[in-house]
Amino acid sequence: MTSPDVQKFLDHMLVLHPRAIDLSLGRMVALLEKLGNPQDHLPPVIHVAGTNGKGSSAAFLKAILGAAGYRVHCYTSPHLVRFNERICLDGVDVADDVLIDTLREILRVNDVDPITFFEITTAAALMLFARHPADVLVLEVGLGGRLDATNVVSSPAVCLITPISIDHQEFLGDSLTKIANEKAGIIKTAPVVVSAQLPEVFQVLEQVARTRMAPLYAYGHHWRYSEREDGFTYHGAGEWAAIDLPIPGLFGAHQRLNAAAVVACLEQLSAVLPVGVDDLRAGIAKAIWPARMQRLTVGPMIDMLPEGWELWLDGGHNPAGGKVFAAMLAQWRNAEPDRKIYLIIGMSANKDLTGYASHLVGLVAGAYTVTIPDHASFAADAAAMVLKESGIVASIATSPADALQKIIKDDAKGARVVIAGSLYLAGSVLADHH
Repeated sequence: MTSPDVQKFLDHMLVLHPRAIDLSLGRMVALLEKLGNPQDHLPPVIHVAGTNGKGSSAAFLKAILGAAGYRVHCYTSPHLVRFNERICLDGVDVADDVLIDTLREILRVNDVDPITFFEITTAAALMLFARHPADVLVLEVGLGGRLDATNVVSSPAVCLITPISIDHQEFLGDSLTKIANEKAGIIKTAPVVVSAQLPEVFQVLEQVARTRMAPLYAYGHHWRYSEREDGFTYHGAGEWAAIDLPIPGLFGAHQRLNAAAVVACLEQLSAVLPVGVDDLRAGIAKAIWPARMQRLTVGPMIDMLPEGWELWLDGGHNPAGGKVFAAMLAQWRNAEPDRKIYLIIGMSANKDLTGYASHLVGLVAGAYTVTIPDHASFAADAAAMVLKESGIVASIATSPADALQKIIKDDAKGARVVIAGSLYLAGSVLADHH
């Protein structure tokens, strides 16, 4: 868990602005000016935006570039267990004392000016990245792109845009094209690598790249991948035309696309940050990103499991994530049709649980819903009602452990159980399962 000393500063920052999210760059630019514009003194930046796959892409980038011997900074959100996870300095989560000193300095400089939690923590990250030497910075967008606090970086080395779908409509717009325009806001004049997109999304990204004279390197147009039983083959240009790569260390068929997009990104950076084929293979195979179809192997809930049972964790939380999740469940069911799958679900109140659940109908034997502790989420009874209306057998539980106990009581066979629907729920579970 986040240390009490760090949490004290984080709690204070939550009251510096009346709204948790207020997308605007004005406050951020003003604060960074007072701090000496650390965003202008960063190592080469890989700026990552999109709806799904940002965190997985960051994990692949960290693993591959680390395998190649580069010093890698990384900024991601949200955290799962400790806030420090968000700011990775040369492969190591920022230490408590370093983080506290930086936050204290920024709070002093900011004084009483209104500023959001994400803005001030992003400013702290940029200061730390500027002060600690590294060869590259993997910078993940928090929300959207155009007005996201990370978009103060004016000259990234490359931009990567992962698949875009409907999410955060209250902030980004109520249509795919509006959301795509917000995500495209990170595009500058640097090369932009675009992963698989729906046609209307790709049209927006292509137009913005053309307007800003950013070289476009797009899936299905300039690069692609083909699946193999033991991995996949990346198809790019020149010496990158056919590279055989292993099964990704991150579980799920969709991770081949995420890994291939990262390879396309590194292809575009090959003149600045060259990596070898062995580095690509090692990083893809060894990448780790918790709560993305992660099998739990230790902890109190594992101790509850009868022999032959499995417990998994997935933080996907929107309809597109539900579709990917469903594809993985279908693989399990097709491989072992007699083995039941149960879900334990909690979801943030502002998410589309109906859209998420629609993909899971017919794939699971049942579900238990839980309220996420210390987070604005669907109440367990409300979530159960949504699942039932979608055609999923659902009941309520007081906690994931309570749900697991009920599932075990209902089924004597070696089932698979997945705790799903929220990174916040995943984080609360991981805090007890290190």
